Amino acid sequence: MASKGRTTVGEKARPRAHAGDGETRARERRESDGNGRRKGRRDKGAPVAPGSETSLGKDGVPVRTLISEHWFHTAGGFAVIIATALGVTGSIPPIASLALFIASLGVIAGAPWIRKHERGLEDSSFKSFALMIGATALPTALFALGLVLWSSARAPFEPHHLIGALVAVSSLTTITSQGRLPTMLTSLLAAWLALGAQANLVFTLAVTVFGLGAGFWLTKIHLQQTKARRARASRIARVQERAEEMLSDYEKSGQGWFWETDRRGNVSYVSAHIARLLGKPAEELVGTAFLEMFRLDAQEKESERTLNFHLSTRSSFQDLAVQAATREQEERWWSVSGRPVLDKFNNFLGFRGWGSDLTEARRSQRHVTELARYDSLTKLANRFQMSEWLEKILSSPQEERRACAVFLLDLDRFKQVNDTMGHPAGDALLRQVADRLRTAVGESGSVGRLGGDEFQVILPGRHKPYPLAHLATRIIESLSQPYSIEGNRVIIGASVGISVCPDHGSTSEELIRNADLALYAAKDGGRGRYHFYANDLHSEAEERRQLEQDLRDAITNGELELHYQPQVATMSEKISGFEALVRWKHPVKGSLSPAKFIPIAEDTGLIAPLGEWALRTACDQLAKWPESVRIAVNVSPLQFANPALPSIVTNAIANAGIDPKRLELEITESVFLNDDTQTEQMFASLKGIGVRLALDDFGTGYSSLGYLKKAPFDKIKIDQSFVRGATMSGTRNGAIIASIVSLAESLGMETIAEGVETLDELDLIRSLGCSHIQGYIYEKPLAPAAANARLEAGLEAIARGPRSARAPRQTMLRKVLVEHGANRYQGTIRNISANGAMVEGLWNVPAGTQFKLHLSKDFAINVTARWSKEDRMGVEFAEELELDDAGSVKFTRPRGAITQPADQTLLRKAG
Repeated sequence: MASKGRTTVGEKARPRAHAGDGETRARERRESDGNGRRKGRRDKGAPVAPGSETSLGKDGVPVRTLISEHWFHTAGGFAVIIATALGVTGSIPPIASLALFIASLGVIAGAPWIRKHERGLEDSSFKSFALMIGATALPTALFALGLVLWSSARAPFEPHHLIGALVAVSSLTTITSQGRLPTMLTSLLAAWLALGAQANLVFTLAVTVFGLGAGFWLTKIHLQQTKARRARASRIARVQERAEEMLSDYEKSGQGWFWETDRRGNVSYVSAHIARLLGKPAEELVGTAFLEMFRLDAQEKESERTLNFHLSTRSSFQDLAVQAATREQEERWWSVSGRPVLDKFNNFLGFRGWGSDLTEARRSQRHVTELARYDSLTKLANRFQMSEWLEKILSSPQEERRACAVFLLDLDRFKQVNDTMGHPAGDALLRQVADRLRTAVGESGSVGRLGGDEFQVILPGRHKPYPLAHLATRIIESLSQPYSIEGNRVIIGASVGISVCPDHGSTSEELIRNADLALYAAKDGGRGRYHFYANDLHSEAEERRQLEQDLRDAITNGELELHYQPQVATMSEKISGFEALVRWKHPVKGSLSPAKFIPIAEDTGLIAPLGEWALRTACDQLAKWPESVRIAVNVSPLQFANPALPSIVTNAIANAGIDPKRLELEITESVFLNDDTQTEQMFASLKGIGVRLALDDFGTGYSSLGYLKKAPFDKIKIDQSFVRGATMSGTRNGAIIASIVSLAESLGMETIAEGVETLDELDLIRSLGCSHIQGYIYEKPLAPAAANARLEAGLEAIARGPRSARAPRQTMLRKVLVEHGANRYQGTIRNISANGAMVEGLWNVPAGTQFKLHLSKDFAINVTARWSKEDRMGVEFAEELELDDAGSVKFTRPRGAITQPADQTLLRKAG
C-alpha cells in the first residue's frame, strides 16, 4: 500500500511488486503525494527474484545486467583482504603484486561505466559476456595473481594464508555478483586459475577454456531468460497501463468512482471528483467516517438492508441506492457496492468498493413513473394510479378502514368547446378544471383524470350522505364558473355520480360501476347535478343492456316497422307527403316509444344500420305512391358525419326507381356543432343527388342562425314545443312561429309545423302563414297498409280534434274542502293544472255552479264547475295558479287570491 495504508486505483488493477524490491517501493513512495496518488506516470514494475536489479530498458520494463550495480564494493573488499594479509603475514607485497593489485582496483573502479555500456546492448550474449569478463573476471584474476606472487616471494606468507585469501576473494565476488551465475562462475574461475597456473599450465589452460565456454553458455541462457522475462513484463506492463488509464478515465468521466475504508470505517481513499461534490478537499475526507458521505434516512426508505447494516456486519453488498450528502439543491443519488478486505490471516482490514451516479437514472425512472401513474396534461393521477389507491383502501386489513366514497365526474358541454375552439383550447380548459377540482377536494381525498373529460375522486373513510352531497355541490358550482380560454369566456358544467363503500359495493369494480350508473342518472336528470347510486339504477342499466341486445336482434331479424304520418299543405288541405317514423313492437314489452330505443341506437352505433334500413324501406314504399307525394326520412348526426351517406342515399333511390326530388332528408341543427368544410361538402354532395333537405326541430339546437346563410335547406320544420300552448294567453310561442315563417319566406324556404292537435292551434298556424302542417289534427302515424289505403281514398285531409288545448295536468290524490254557500264538502283532487282541476266526491253538480275550493289550510280559490259525471266534476279556476321550475302546481296563494282559514269539519256528500 501507499502511505497511510491506502491503495491507489492503479494498484487495484495490477500485481503488487515483491516485498524485497526495496528500490521500486522506495521510488513509489518518493513519487507518491499525500493521498497515496502517484505523481505522473507510474513506474512499470514486474515480478523479479530477490536481490534482482530492476533497471529500466528502452521499452520501460526492468532488465537484469550481468554486471551487478554493487560490484564496485568488491574494491573495498579487496583492500580489506590486502590489509588483513599485511597484518597476518607481517610482510610487504612485492612490486609486481602491488602493480597487479592497483590494476585490479582500477578495473573495478571503472565497472559502473562498463555496466552502463552493457545496459545499452540489444540482446548480444557475446558482447555482454566479454564486458562481464573485463569488468569482473579480469580484476579478480589480477588480484588473485597478485596474491599468488606475494605468497611466492615472501616466506612468511604461507600456503594456508594464500588459500584463505583466495576463499575470501571468492566469497566477496559471489556476494557482489548478486546471484548472477555467469558472473559468479567466471569470477571464481578467475580467482582459482591464478593458483593453478603455478602448478600446471596445461591444466590451467584447459580449465580456463572450459570455464570460459561454460560461462559463455550460461550467459546466453541468462540473456534468453532475461529476454523472456522482459517480454512477459512488457505485456503485463501494457495491460496494467491500459487498466490504469481506463480506470483513470472512468473516474474523470464522473460515471463511476472508487472508495476504501480502514477497519474502523473511516475513509482511507475516495475519488477526487466525489470529494468535490461533497464540498471538501480529498485530504479532509480521509479519516472521516464513511457513512457521513450519505443521508442514511433517505436510504432506509429505499431498502430494508441499509449501508450501515452491511458495514457493521462486514458483508459484501451490491448496488445499494444511497442519497449523497452533497450541498447541491437537487438530490443526488449514488449506487454503492463494496466488499470486505482481509489479509492472509483473515484479519479484517476495511472495505473497498466502487460507486456510480444514479441521479439521471432515478430522474428518468421518476419521469417514467409519472407517465405510468399520472396524467401528463393535468398532472393528476391517471386511471391506473386511482385504481391502485382504491384497491389499497379496499384491501386494508382493518375493516373500518375499508370505507370510502367514489365520485365520477363528467364535464357537460366540453365537446362543444373542443369542436368550436380546437383541441389546444380543450387541453387548456382541462388543466383549469383539474386545478379547480384539486382545490375543491383539498386534503379530504385523491383526484384523478380517467381520460377525456372524465374525472374521479376517492374519499377514504366513512362519510354521511349530507357531507358528500355538499362536496358534490361545491365541485359542480366550482367547475360551472366561467373560464378564460385564449381570451374567450367559456362556460361548462359538470355531473357527478356517487357510490359509497360498503353500502354500494365492496370491490372496486362494483363501486366504479355503481358510480358510473349514478353519473348516467345525473346526466339523464338534466346535467349539472349529482346523484347517489340506488338499486333501481342497476335494474335500469340491466334493462337498457337487454334492450340494446333486443334492438340488435330486431334490426337483424327485420322486426322493426316504418309508420307514416301525413304532412298537409295548409292552403289546399291536401297531403303533400309523409314523414317516416320507426316503430318497434317488442315481443315481450309490446310497442316501444322511439324515445326509448332511438337514444340507445345512437349511443351504441346501431343508428347507422337502422338509418340505412329506414332509408331503403321508405324509398321502396314511396315507389308505390303517387308522384305528387314526397317522403321525409330523419338523418341522425352520426349518419350525417358518415362520408358514405351520399352513396347510401343514391343506392336507395336507384333501387326504388324514384325521382330524387321526392325524397326529403330531415337534419337536426346539431350537425352544425362541427361546422367545417366536411359539413359543407356533405350538403353539397346531397344536393348534387337532387334530394330535398329539411332543417328539423328548428330553434331547439345549439347553433346560431348563421348556418342558414350557407346550408341549402328547402324547408324549416318548426318544433312542436313552439306549437304547444301557442294559443294560450301570455305565451310568446305565436310570435316565435311568426318570426320563423318570416325568416323562411325571406330565404325561399317552406315551413312545416309539427305537433298540431287542436283546431285553435290549426287556425293560429294558418294565420301565421305556415305552408305545411303535421300532427294529430289530421292523422296519427299510419302503418304501411293503412297509409296505402289512405292514399287510395284521396289526398284531401280533414281536420278532426278538440277545439282548444288545455294546460298540462298533474295527476295526484289530494284531500280538499269544497265550499258552496253555507255548505262544505270533502273532496279529492285527481288531477290539476294551472287553470283547473278534476275533483272527485260531489255528485251530479250542474255546470256553471260556483264554489270556493280550499287547496290548503290558509289558501282558497274561486272555481266554476264546467262538467260533471257521477261523482266527478271538472272545475275552472278564476285565477291561474303558479307553477314551480319543474312545471308542477304550487299550492301557495298567488297575487290577489282569497286567504281564509278552512273549517276542518267533515261534511256529508251531496245526494
